[in-house]
Amino acid sequence: MAMTDPKPWTIDDAAPGEQRHAPATLRNRDAIVEVLRDILPDHGTILEIASGTGEHIVYFGLQFPDLTFQPSDPDPDCCQSISAWTKREGVPNVLPPKQLDAQAAKWDVPRPAAILCINMVHISPWESSIGLFAKAGQLLDPGAPLYLYGPYLRADVETAPGNLAFERSLKSRDLRWGLRDVADMDALATKNGFVRESLTEMPANNISLVYRKHD
Repeated sequence: MAMTDPKPWTIDDAAPGEQRHAPATLRNRDAIVEVLRDILPDHGTILEIASGTGEHIVYFGLQFPDLTFQPSDPDPDCCQSISAWTKREGVPNVLPPKQLDAQAAKWDVPRPAAILCINMVHISPWESSIGLFAKAGQLLDPGAPLYLYGPYLRADVETAPGNLAFERSLKSRDLRWGLRDVADMDALATKNGFVRESLTEMPANNISLVYRKHD
């Protein structure tokens, strides 16, 4: 079952720096790492869009010590949490977070070797997905991956009851939010020079989508 709160984190009162904790991170991070092991390059900077609490990217930093990770999020409170988690875990290959909105006209980030975006697409307006693919198309070299994770709709797969409930919850908070159809993501990818390489079933009725920038 997908998470039922669009901001599923809590403040960790026992920790400094306003760390936030998203319980779903502990449930899905290892499954995500297994997908990333097959697609991430050996070296380079990995940009994460909408890093949220920062728990994912700090964990990725620990798992891939030869890579450099650039977190980002439009929410300044999330950026504080990312910094707090990075300091707490002592991860030297996670850079300070950038306050960045996917819809921004310009992304002030180092040129990435890959881009990750976990659980953003459904908790944002469609324009954020447009911005994500447009900027990824400009920044990524041919062959570089764009990785998405979250709950999605598929015409040939029955939507899980938990995801349907999550969709209603999202719409009740903001009508611009909602689960996106994989076919729409594929069309957006094609428009920006990407092709879908894989779709992987993940825990709690989520999926991983891997897109590659083609020549």
